[in-house]
Amino acid sequence: MKPEDSWRALEAEIIACRRCPRLVAWREQVARQRRRAYQDWEYWGKPVPGFGDTQGRVLVVGLAPGAHGANRTGRMFTGDGSGEFLYRALYQAGFASQPTATHRDDGLALKDLFISAVCRCAPPKNKPLPGEISACLTYLAQEIKLLNNLQGIVCLGRIAFDNTLALYRSMGYPVSNLTFAHAAVYQPGKGMPWLLASYHPSRQNTQTGRLTEAMFAEIWEQARVFLGE
Repeated sequence: MKPEDSWRALEAEIIACRRCPRLVAWREQVARQRRRAYQDWEYWGKPVPGFGDTQGRVLVVGLAPGAHGANRTGRMFTGDGSGEFLYRALYQAGFASQPTATHRDDGLALKDLFISAVCRCAPPKNKPLPGEISACLTYLAQEIKLLNNLQGIVCLGRIAFDNTLALYRSMGYPVSNLTFAHAAVYQPGKGMPWLLASYHPSRQNTQTGRLTEAMFAEIWEQARVFLGE
């Protein structure tokens, strides 16, 4: 199978997934009820596939789609405050073609970077259960295998970091227990992609000053350095 066919097949499999009854019920309930500001939208209401440059050298791993963000628009980190913060930083670092992400057909393209998550369905209170994450990690594993040029992974938040490590272990890599900290970087093993940790660009973090634009910009500057640029 050609790489592009493998990507299309994986995307179709993700979108059709109904493995987790609680998440299926919640994402579809949100899509039916909608937020007042988005009453005119036809919500996506399905699992959200990865997005970006499939030839990219950097993989970004987030937590899960936002109920009225990616669960509405159908594209990772698109249509909510986290995405506004993220794509502005990616644009400034040269990884995105524009600083805004509003819907799937807004013209945004990523360069040398692919965005995914440990959980593909919007969870209640933004908190997927451990079993729901485990059920979903197989999709992230497939994406990692398909990213033939992958050199490094940027993990947005502790849950993304811990589950990326768990995924490595499940794939047979002897990864030790690494500590999550903002801007911490690790080389887990020879021939394995480096890991770079960052606080998640949630409004809870960005509006309280725990994650500033300067701090986030440093993450993407580090990624450029690790790519040899």
